[in-house]
Amino acid sequence: MPSVCFYFQVHQPFRIKRYSFFDIGKDHFYEDDEKNQIILDKVSEKCYLKTNRKMLDLINRHKGKFKISYSISGTAIEQFEKYRPDVLESFKDLAKTGCVEFLSETYYHSLSFIFSKDEFRRQIEMHRAKIKEHFGQTPKIFRNTELIYNNELASVIEKMGYKGILCEGVDRLLKGRTPNYLYQPAGSLKIKTFLKNYSLSDDIAFRFSDRNWKEWPLQADTFASWVHQIAGNGEVLNLFMDYETFGEHQWEETGIFDFLDYLPKEIMSHSDFDFKTLSEAADSYKVRDIYDAPEFISWADAERDLSAWLSNPMEKEAAKRIYALEDRVIKSENKDLIEVWGKLQTSDHFYYMCTKFWSDGDVHKYFSPYDSPYDAYIYYMNVLADFESTIELFYKDKKEAKKLEKKKESVE
Repeated sequence: MPSVCFYFQVHQPFRIKRYSFFDIGKDHFYEDDEKNQIILDKVSEKCYLKTNRKMLDLINRHKGKFKISYSISGTAIEQFEKYRPDVLESFKDLAKTGCVEFLSETYYHSLSFIFSKDEFRRQIEMHRAKIKEHFGQTPKIFRNTELIYNNELASVIEKMGYKGILCEGVDRLLKGRTPNYLYQPAGSLKIKTFLKNYSLSDDIAFRFSDRNWKEWPLQADTFASWVHQIAGNGEVLNLFMDYETFGEHQWEETGIFDFLDYLPKEIMSHSDFDFKTLSEAADSYKVRDIYDAPEFISWADAERDLSAWLSNPMEKEAAKRIYALEDRVIKSENKDLIEVWGKLQTSDHFYYMCTKFWSDGDVHKYFSPYDSPYDAYIYYMNVLADFESTIELFYKDKKEAKKLEKKKESVE
């Protein structure tokens, strides 16, 4: 019986404000509170609340046979806590159904695995604790930021006790094979890899409202017929996408919610098909082959690599500078410094600096709160300069405090 695994990424970054050179040394708060709240309010109304209600209705309507999985970044959860507790409650309502699984990821939706394995593990543990706190689950499946993946990452995650990991089904690595089976990462022994079926996923996430697409307007029964075609040549169909697909990227007027409303019924009209959470699928199916990814891949842009975040000198310099601070920040044991450092690692900051203006340029522009990649770089580096000075001042004050303490002891 083939299973459909619906997985949704939920993420909101703490965007930094337009921080000028003249703010350095004067303003030590970097977040654009107003913009973060405005964007979250908009997406909450257009997507999160409406889609969560729809998902809850579908679970109840199909008597628990409709199942889904989420990964919610730590920064998104913090913003729900701060600005939209009603959204957080709606996710908790979904968790109570027993038909929804919550996955692990890096707390700050970061590139930490590329630069620091220690920081990578620290963020995973932070995220696991946050998921347990709000949803009562201990995640068993891992997805890295934007499905960034390679063999080494899978091995590290396996050693951390996870049973499964998500990644992109990249054609050049599949070499003619189907993504619709579970695979074993090269060099790993037990962990199972879930490969995104990017063709069917992108039919919903990107092409759904494209009037120039030959399949427009896409109906649920048509899509279900494509899903049914994997029978006999697949066991797990992984439909992975941003949750904001529903209502934000694909507006309600496109018919996306009507499509979602009918989709489970149409897929399950074929008696051989069901829905599973990712953990259930990992327990139900065996791996069929090795998936060898010696180099980094991701689900971003046409290249499916790291170029969305680390392709130009601006991105590379910014990422190198922030991770170079790790030792001094962690050793400070200062909660505020460690938190700011974590937020500045969020991958979106580097994504906004991307200068690819060809096939994917419009996508980067859509998500960026800045006028250009160069503005994103300037504001970020100004913030970084102030943060570096703040760290140095912390250690200077700490050193002075020790001197005063010793002087006091010698007098006594």
